[in-house]
Amino acid sequence: MDESQIASLLKSSELFPTPQSVKLSYGTAGFRGDAKLLDSTVYRVGILSALRSLKLGSSTVGLMITASHNKVSDNGIKVADPSGGMLSQEWEPFADQIANASSPRELVSLIREFVEKEEIAIGEEKKNKSAEVWLGRDTRPSGESLLRAAEIGVSSILGSVAIDKGILTTPQLHWMVRAKNKGLKATENDYFENLFTSFRCLIDLIPNSGKDKLEVSKVIVDGANGVGGLKLEELRESLNNLDLEIRNTGRDGGVLNEGVGADFVQKEKVVPLGFGSKDVETRCASFDGDADRLVYFYIPTESSTDKVELLDGDKILSLFALFIKEQLNTLDDDDKEGTRSRLGVVQTAYANGASTDYLKQLGLDVVFAKTGVKHLHEKAAEFDIGIYFEANGHGTILFSETFISLLVAKQKDLTQGSEEHKAVSRLVAVSNLINQAVGDALSGLLLVEVILQHMGWSVQKWNELYKDLPSRQIKVEVPDRAAVVTTSEETEALKPLGIQDAINAEIKKYPRGRAFIRPSGTEDVVRVYAEASTQEAADSLANSVAQLVKSFLG
Repeated sequence: MDESQIASLLKSSELFPTPQSVKLSYGTAGFRGDAKLLDSTVYRVGILSALRSLKLGSSTVGLMITASHNKVSDNGIKVADPSGGMLSQEWEPFADQIANASSPRELVSLIREFVEKEEIAIGEEKKNKSAEVWLGRDTRPSGESLLRAAEIGVSSILGSVAIDKGILTTPQLHWMVRAKNKGLKATENDYFENLFTSFRCLIDLIPNSGKDKLEVSKVIVDGANGVGGLKLEELRESLNNLDLEIRNTGRDGGVLNEGVGADFVQKEKVVPLGFGSKDVETRCASFDGDADRLVYFYIPTESSTDKVELLDGDKILSLFALFIKEQLNTLDDDDKEGTRSRLGVVQTAYANGASTDYLKQLGLDVVFAKTGVKHLHEKAAEFDIGIYFEANGHGTILFSETFISLLVAKQKDLTQGSEEHKAVSRLVAVSNLINQAVGDALSGLLLVEVILQHMGWSVQKWNELYKDLPSRQIKVEVPDRAAVVTTSEETEALKPLGIQDAINAEIKKYPRGRAFIRPSGTEDVVRVYAEASTQEAADSLANSVAQLVKSFLG
């Protein structure tokens, strides 16, 4: 790093002193916290994103300013890698180091060391290559000033360019970054066009029997008073096969994520603000604050309270898996060459056991990954088609490049109008409609809606795929969470020795019992999950396992 580059970093970092006694850690969600304390963090992640772009041959990197489902006074920052996925885990320790550096000198020293280790050419050495970082933000009032901090961070790496893409959902920015690096059209309008073109294609491929079974009924969407509702309003103008009502757009004075949104509905299982008795039995959906999570719900007729029937990420995954398997079965029946495709479903240990049983009954390959979207995404990428969801409504479908090429070739060879041709065309349209970079509430909503029309199903009929087992989660405070070590899928405890045998002995006492423990990633607690055939049994099993944790860990 030459003198002019060092001077640039020292000068700009003086503008953003680090707040006292705040320790930050880059997780699945990037950095998050009180927006008033984040200027220096966002500035420094701006520097990191420019270095990431240079490291990867000046590929475009994304920087999203959002705190997703957190309260409105919070904000956060996360990096979108050139693939459209999350920041590579190898770079997370560097993110932590520079975010927590206490002075401009320490910051520059860490950057210099990292640049040498990673052999990143900057300044004079970079031979006309410049970094390019695309910036997006959600609707939070703090977003604009944090965006300026990010821009200053990016441009403090000499010759780097920060491009403000305006207010976006998180998945939009990820999609745009992925498209740009694949050499495709990558504006927000291209994103919208891609959604409605593939949605239209799937609508046109609905068999007549499906069209007869179900009038296109209304879906009401809770936009969490965030960016998702606003973007859905823009998209609605092009969707003439969807009767769509949008509430909680934030225009009517509602507060972001307050009593609304996917996180609230999924955790509390109650109606969000703006919904009530007039919506009984109507199909409803909730986005979270930055529109990367989606859950469905309806208010049952017999409900005298504000409780809802929730269709969470597991139910959405099951619907997607059923539809895709139906298309693959049509192709496999016609498959003379024996090139059967590998369809895999990825869940975490927190997925309800009833959903796992249902997916296995469909004959699907169900695998488990460690909790956290990045782990699920990685596992799903091992299949021709990999579907993953967390119960919180974050998930997507991945198609391997090889498999898409195979589908496109088949589409040309098969007789137009044949069942096989329709099945291939549906799969190609799904690969375009779904956001393969990250979970996306907008594209997920459209795919759910078109599949329900295709099946001729109401939301109640969809909910009948399986009945969730009652479950209970408990947090147990412990002196040292590192004393608990689990298998990579987090379904069994390897340490302390003997605890898993004790848990298994408890599980055996309950019909359909299942339980596991895992250490928290952020605090000294061990999380206990239990499920069984009744709520009383699930509560009892969870309490027994919590007692085991206390006795083994003190």
